[in-house]
Amino acid sequence: MASESSFDIVNKVDHQEVDNAVNQAAKEISQRFDFKNVDAAIKLTGETIDMQANTEERVNAVLDVLKDKLVKRQISLKGLDADEPKLSGKVYKITATINAGITQENAKKLSKLIRDEGPKGVKAQIQGDELRVSSKSRDDLQTVQALIKGEDLDFAVQFVNYR
Repeated sequence: MASESSFDIVNKVDHQEVDNAVNQAAKEISQRFDFKNVDAAIKLTGETIDMQANTEERVNAVLDVLKDKLVKRQISLKGLDADEPKLSGKVYKITATINAGITQENAKKLSKLIRDEGPKGVKAQIQGDELRVSSKSRDDLQTVQALIKGEDLDFAVQFVNYR
């Protein structure tokens, strides 16, 4: 009898890469001519990224620089949740967070997708903020991975612990 193979579907973010992207964005903002004398700044505080500038257009440009740096470091922008620019005193501010983990609602959507469109004999179990997919056939697991990669999800997913 063949043993079960499995993998986990997760949404994890490498915080070191996020920190590196924010630092690179801060360096670029400090050096670029179009950011001179506009009070442009970006900093990472725990799980939030704070951006500011003296006009709404400039603070949106700071956000664009951050997005560019995140993409270059292979961090999905689907996990970036940025607010609208808000006037705070003399500067406009944007607060952004990077979401990690799969919510229960999204895990249920994935589980239903696997049940409805995936191969028979594949089981999906929700375990906290990840989803474990198991089957006797490794080919079925690869089919499930291709199915999920083909879907246009509104959150990022990675496949880990393939056994």
